Amino acid sequence: MKKHCNTLFVTTQGAYLAKDGETVAVRIEGETVLRVPLHTLESVVCFGNVGCSPFLMGFCGERKVGLSFLSENGRFLARVQGPTSGNVLLRREQYRRADDLVFSAAVATACVLGKIANCRTVLLRVLRDHGDKVDPQPMQEAIDRLGAAIRRLQGGLDLDSVRGVEGDAARAYFGAFDQLIFQDKDHFFMHQRSRRPPLDRMNCLLSFLYTLVLHDIRSALESVGLDPAVGYLHRDRPGRAGLALDLMEEFRPLADRLAVSLVNLGQLRRDDFVISDGGAVRMSDDARKTLLVAYQKRKQEEMVHPFVEEKMTLGLFFHIQALLFARYLRGELDGYPPVIWK
Repeated sequence: MKKHCNTLFVTTQGAYLAKDGETVAVRIEGETVLRVPLHTLESVVCFGNVGCSPFLMGFCGERKVGLSFLSENGRFLARVQGPTSGNVLLRREQYRRADDLVFSAAVATACVLGKIANCRTVLLRVLRDHGDKVDPQPMQEAIDRLGAAIRRLQGGLDLDSVRGVEGDAARAYFGAFDQLIFQDKDHFFMHQRSRRPPLDRMNCLLSFLYTLVLHDIRSALESVGLDPAVGYLHRDRPGRAGLALDLMEEFRPLADRLAVSLVNLGQLRRDDFVISDGGAVRMSDDARKTLLVAYQKRKQEEMVHPFVEEKMTLGLFFHIQALLFARYLRGELDGYPPVIWK
């Protein structure tokens, strides 16, 4: 299936992508260093100074292969997209429901519930498997606060209240996040979440991973005919993929676990990050490649989807969630079932 296929990440500065028959040819200084059949790809992501021929852009659009351009640090710049797929009636229903604040609150509750439950699982696993390396009291306090947040969400809250619960839970979770890091804590730490720009190595790592997850979810939504820009928890804002951000919430802890693993296993080290004079932190080219390979391998791992109860690659979960959300909009499901890891 196309949805099981890979993403081609191009990070070499000065590379040029061209159409070569039915393949994507990657050329560096005029020499072709890689050819990838387009039918094996779901998307192509270019970082930094990477060029692309208009013929390949058209070919990707025709074959519904996402082609995205990001800055070297992972900031989204642009996306080439072919004709919009899917049923126009589905998108019209998506737009109508976005104006219904009661419905929006229900969607927001499901997304935030999935996120908090998965954050709680991350902390529980660390406490269970590495209890000798952490301070159990603050960890348990954070776990209890997340449990209380889950109970609050079951009270039929309005949209603003759901956002308040999410904010409180995020503070509890990231307040304990530093304990998940066991290696080189003088250089890898989480004192508080910082973005645009990230101000320490862990925030830099998390922000880059969140960008990758968001890209995959956006592609999945487009593949089933939904508009990634029209969300429910994340309201309309020019340039923001609101629905993609909504469905991303339940997958953030997945990115968190991968970030922590890369640091604790020594796959990423302090010298893999560059700190500017203004304090902003970015990854080196080699570190970015290490991260992209690890992310791609993680997506290829197989798990049982908790709702459909079928074993599949983790990368396919994004598409299953997009399909489930489309079914919810059509009235085929009573609610949106977020992925909750066990």
